[in-house]
Amino acid sequence: MNSLDAQIVRLLVADGRVSFAEIARQLGVSRAHVQHRVQQLQDEGVIEKFAAIVDPEKFGKSVSAFLDIKVVPKGLEKVARHLAEQPEVVSLYIMTDMRSLHVHVLVDSYDDLYSLIQSQVSTQPDVSSVESQTLLKRIKNRRGGARL
Repeated sequence: MNSLDAQIVRLLVADGRVSFAEIARQLGVSRAHVQHRVQQLQDEGVIEKFAAIVDPEKFGKSVSAFLDIKVVPKGLEKVARHLAEQPEVVSLYIMTDMRSLHVHVLVDSYDDLYSLIQSQVSTQPDVSSVESQTLLKRIKNRRGGARL
């Protein structure tokens, strides 16, 4: 990825709906060149997809919680796959200790959070503990950019 590609990506992260013509105008290149570079970045997997960013509260998801789940190492992948299938799970990460999952969930209510933990997390035989923290106030959040 060269510096022009990085500038194109920066503009697309800021506004995924910006036109190729507008990117070309800002960067002083042709629209066709921008279109070609974006297609190349998609083909190379640098740009994975374009997506809408939704305000969870306006979408009816008023509770944002982060679960730190300890798992018996042999069951880590199995539990991770199970949780990844749950519609409430927004993101899920296997941590470097190879026995922890860091999970972000969005739910309608605290009752729904409790139900999710009871029915989908605590019932997994390889789960040894669950810690839950709910979001108090969002100051800065990721709006595109590198997948974390």
